[in-house]
Amino acid sequence: MLRNPKNAVSRGKTRPALTGLASVALVSTALTLTTGTGIATAATSVTPLVVYSAQGYDSTETTAFQKATGIPVELDDDSTGPLLTKIEAEKNNPKWGVLWVDGATAFASLDQQGLLMKGWEPTVSWNALGKEAVPPDKSYVPTGFTMAGTLVYDDKTVTDPPTTWQDLLATKWNGDIGMNDPAVSGPTYPFVAGMMNYLGGVNQGEKFYTGLENNGLHVYLTNGDTLAALEAGIIKLALIQSSAGIGAGIKDPDIKVKFLPPVTALPSALGIDSKAPKAEQLEAEKFIEFVLSTQGQQLMQSGDPTGDSLYWPVLTGVTPLKALPALSSIKVQTINPYTWGSREDTINTWFTDNIVE
Repeated sequence: MLRNPKNAVSRGKTRPALTGLASVALVSTALTLTTGTGIATAATSVTPLVVYSAQGYDSTETTAFQKATGIPVELDDDSTGPLLTKIEAEKNNPKWGVLWVDGATAFASLDQQGLLMKGWEPTVSWNALGKEAVPPDKSYVPTGFTMAGTLVYDDKTVTDPPTTWQDLLATKWNGDIGMNDPAVSGPTYPFVAGMMNYLGGVNQGEKFYTGLENNGLHVYLTNGDTLAALEAGIIKLALIQSSAGIGAGIKDPDIKVKFLPPVTALPSALGIDSKAPKAEQLEAEKFIEFVLSTQGQQLMQSGDPTGDSLYWPVLTGVTPLKALPALSSIKVQTINPYTWGSREDTINTWFTDNIVE
C-alpha cells in the first residue's frame, strides 16, 4: 500500500474568555445580515468565530464573511479525520465554533455525543436535496452535495472501465486501483459505509474491501494524493469524491468520471459547537446564513472551481456548475447518517488494521 503525507494549513485556534449577557448583547446589536443578498453591516466583535473546515473554498468564504460583518474569523483548515480527532481531544474544552466538512455521518456521530447545538435552522428555501438532508433535530445544516467513491480514470490508458462494483475485483485490475484512507479523508468513510449499505451489511462490505486489498489496492491519504498516483501512472483507477474527479477532468480532458451504480450521496454540512459561548454561537448562525445567502453560494461556486465548488446545490434558485452532470443521469443512494455515523470509529479501525498497510 502507498501512503503520502498531506500538508495541512492551520491557523489560529484561540478563543477569548468573554461570555455571558455582555457578549450576547454585543453580538446581537453589532450584526445585521440579510439572507439571500449576503449584505451585512460591518461591526467590531470581541469574540472571534473559530471555524474548523476541510472545504476548498473555506478561506474565500471566511474572508468575505469577516469583511461583510466585522466578525473576526480564525480558520483551521485540515482534512476531516484530523479535525474530528481534534474535536474529540477537545471534548471537555472545545476550541471550535463551527465545523464544515463533507459527510453527514460525521455530524450524526457528533450529535449523538451531544457536541452539536440543536434546534436551529436558517430561514432559506431548500430544494428537495436540502429538505432531505436537514436532520429532524436540526443539529447541522447541509450546504451542498457531491458523490462519494466515483470511478476516475484516464481514457487513453483505460478503454474498457468497470461498469459495476464487482468488476473491480477482477484480476485484470490487480494492482491498478487506489482510494483514500477513510480515517483521514472526509468523503471516504461515507463511501465505505455506502458500499456496506449497498452490499447488505458490515460483513459483506468487509469482504468486498478485503477482495480489493487482495487485488492489490493502494490506499492514499486524500483525493489529491490518489489523483497524483493516477496521473503518475501508478494506478489506473481511482475511487475518489466526484468533485475531485470532475475537477481533474476540467484540467485534463482525458480524465473521465464514471458513477458506478449506486453511488453514495455525500452532503457537506455546517455544525455549531454546543459548548461554545452564546456569543460565538450567534456568530456561527450568522456565518451559516452568509454561506447560504446569494453571495455565499457564489463564493462556494467560485472559491475552488476545480474542486469542492463542483457540488449540487441544496437551495432553490442555485444552479450547479456546468461541468456537473444532471442528477437524473446518476443512480444515487442515500445512507442513514445516524446508523452509519455511530459505526465510524469501529469501521475505520477495521479498515486501518486490515486494509491499510
